[in-house]
Amino acid sequence: MPKFAANLTMMFNEVPFLERFGRARRAGFRGVEYLSPYVAEPTEIRARLDEHGLEQALYNTNPGNFEAGERGTAAVPGLESRFDADIDQALRYAETLRPGNIHIMAGRADGPKARETFVANLKKACAKAPSQGFVIEPINTRDMPGYFLTTTTQAKDIIAEVGAPNLKLQLDLYHCQIMEGDLTRRIEALAPLVAHVQIAAVPDRHEPDTGETNLGHLLSALDRVGYKGWIGCEYRPAGVTEDGLGWFAPYKEATS
Repeated sequence: MPKFAANLTMMFNEVPFLERFGRARRAGFRGVEYLSPYVAEPTEIRARLDEHGLEQALYNTNPGNFEAGERGTAAVPGLESRFDADIDQALRYAETLRPGNIHIMAGRADGPKARETFVANLKKACAKAPSQGFVIEPINTRDMPGYFLTTTTQAKDIIAEVGAPNLKLQLDLYHCQIMEGDLTRRIEALAPLVAHVQIAAVPDRHEPDTGETNLGHLLSALDRVGYKGWIGCEYRPAGVTEDGLGWFAPYKEATS
C-alpha cells in the first residue's frame, strides 16, 4: 500500500507555510515534503511535525534566487563554494528535521564541464554525510528550461558514476511522462535506484487522478516492484486543496 506525503509548497497554500502542516494531517497525510524549508527555522518546523505526528519525507537544497532564474548550484561550474554552503545548510536543517531524503538541485547548466562539476559535488556531499539519503531528480524542459538534469537515463548514468550508496533517484512521474513516457517500464527498470517518487497530472500538474496518466495503474506498478518509500504529491490543486482530495480517499483510511 503506498504512503503519501503532501507537498506543502504546492498544497494547502491557502494558508501560511507553518499552518499547512496541521491541514495536511487533518486531511489524512502522514508525511510532508516541500521545495524549501529555509523560509522558517528548523525548530519551528520540527515543532509542527511533532505536534501533528508527521514525518519529514524530503526537501531540496537551496535553489537560490528563484526570481532571478536560479535553480540550484550542484552542476554549475564556478559555484562550488556556494554548493558547499547549500549542502551545509541542508544538513544543518537535517539535524532537526531528520528527512528521509534531501534532493540536491543541479541548477541551470549544460555541457561536459557541468556534468563533471555535478559528479564531483555529488561525491563530496555523499561523503560528507554518508548516513543521509540524497536524491537527484530529472526535471522537464518545459517547466524548468535549461535545467541540467532532464532524463532518468542521464540520472542513472550519473548515479553509477558517483558510486555512493546514499545517492538514489527521485522519480517524478510527471516530469518523466513529459520527457520520456513509458512509465510502467521505467518504474520496473529503475526500481532498484528509486528512493522517492512524486506524482501529478499531465499536462496541467493538477490532482493526480486527472490528465493523461492512470494513477491507479502507476500505483499498482510501484507496489509490484516492491517500492516502500514515500510518494510525494507535488501537484497544484485546481481549487481549494481539500476539495480536490477525492482521489486520496481510498488511501486516507490506510494512513490516518
